[in-house]
Amino acid sequence: MADSRILTREEVLPLIPQRPPFRFVDEILELGEDRVVGRYTWNPELDCYRGHFPGNPVTPGVLLVECMGQCGVVPLGLYFSYRDHADDAEKIMTFFTDTTVDFNRSVFPGDTVTVTSDLVFYRRRKVRVESEMRLEDGTVVCSGTLAGMGVTQ
Repeated sequence: MADSRILTREEVLPLIPQRPPFRFVDEILELGEDRVVGRYTWNPELDCYRGHFPGNPVTPGVLLVECMGQCGVVPLGLYFSYRDHADDAEKIMTFFTDTTVDFNRSVFPGDTVTVTSDLVFYRRRKVRVESEMRLEDGTVVCSGTLAGMGVTQ
């Protein structure tokens, strides 16, 4: 049987593979078998704002989905990889497999969002979550189902 190791929220953040300028998680607030909560503040200097849209910058929906993945699917994938496959967890990378997201509101440069992702299932290195992104005032920005699969590199 493989060794097992339970990651803390502080340990998982540096293991998330994305880096600036494509890292959309500043901190992990909560991490466990059933839930992960992350936070990100949208930097007004991000290059995407120059063209989306000039004079009225709005965060692209695809980046909101990426943020949801980096705050939810990826940390849970890492959590389960270390828990179930600690001996080779560093060789496992979680990739998106599918997503269905509904958008309710725009996100603007400087906005801080909190992403809460609740586990739907995890088996055979596949993780599926129900995620919700909220602004600081509690307004729901978007919500949906995201999934990813751990692949050995």
